[in-house]
Amino acid sequence: MTKARPSTGPGTVTIATIADEVGVSTATVSKVLNGRLDVSALTRARVEASLERHRYRRRAKRQPTGAGQIDLVFHEYDSTWAMEIIRGVETVTVPARIDLVLSQLQGRHRPPQEWLDGVVARRPRGVLFVQCHLTEPQRRQLQRRAIPFVVIDTDSATSASVPTVGANNWSGGLIATRHLIELGHRRIAVISGPTDVLCSRARTAGFRAAHEEAGIPVDPDLVRHGAFYVATGHEHALDLLSRPDRPTAIFAQSDMQAMGVLRAARQLGLHVPDDLSVIGYDNLPVAAWTDPALTTVHQPLRDMAGAATQMLLDLADKTELPTSRIDLVTELVVRETTAPPAHPSPAPPPVAAPASPSRPTPR
Repeated sequence: MTKARPSTGPGTVTIATIADEVGVSTATVSKVLNGRLDVSALTRARVEASLERHRYRRRAKRQPTGAGQIDLVFHEYDSTWAMEIIRGVETVTVPARIDLVLSQLQGRHRPPQEWLDGVVARRPRGVLFVQCHLTEPQRRQLQRRAIPFVVIDTDSATSASVPTVGANNWSGGLIATRHLIELGHRRIAVISGPTDVLCSRARTAGFRAAHEEAGIPVDPDLVRHGAFYVATGHEHALDLLSRPDRPTAIFAQSDMQAMGVLRAARQLGLHVPDDLSVIGYDNLPVAAWTDPALTTVHQPLRDMAGAATQMLLDLADKTELPTSRIDLVTELVVRETTAPPAHPSPAPPPVAAPASPSRPTPR
């Protein structure tokens, strides 16, 4: 059993003192102080108890290399969508003269530990995560080093304890599908994002809810999943539009997917919106320049990114946040790719009016 030695005062305690008391190496104590995860839970608890008992405090050091930086981390950023996020972040960082460090995780939604260890070593002012999340031990690692983090997300799946800025995806799917139903479409396909991303499922849930409120069944063969990129929209649209019972409208859950749908329609000799209505999602700048201009759901990406960045800087300045979760509104932007179907489904027969009582013929 380790004996607790009397405290020698905060000014005289060293890492070696702690290591000697606990019976571990100075490297192990240093790992605990730096929030590293490669220390057993039992050893970590013993080291932290000794640090607390001795009221150990680090000596003043040079300012960390990342003190004037924030890290912006994407699961992947090879798209115009990512550029909108970057521009939104810069609306806050540029006036504040804060440098931006960009990273991507090659499509993964969890950062590898070696990447996080590098961030901890640099000690930036904070970290912004875009469609990627930390494990609980990784969260504690950043919190121990007093490095704040905020998630820019579109899926509302983060813990209530994690500061997050997102948008209302369910509502976005609902208003897009309602618009098509109100135009008279009854065979509507949806091309969703990955099934493991909650924003995809939320938008599809909104799509289903619009059908349910209109009393229209959803054909499961018209519900497709894939990545939020052009190739996914193109591939699924070619298949959907080659069916003998093809849909008269397609709701693509990203503008990039919608561009793939428009290309597939042209290849098959279909005219948009005469033969096919198309709705996208995001309202990227390019959506206004497609031919025809794309009807889409506006997701305020720049506002989301700017709000998250300001939230991060407030946390870095020890300012208490009024809320840990912000969900911005999505809106429908109607342009030129939606119209009533050329051959609408037959309307239900009108209800016969009650016959008027006959009057006697005047003589």
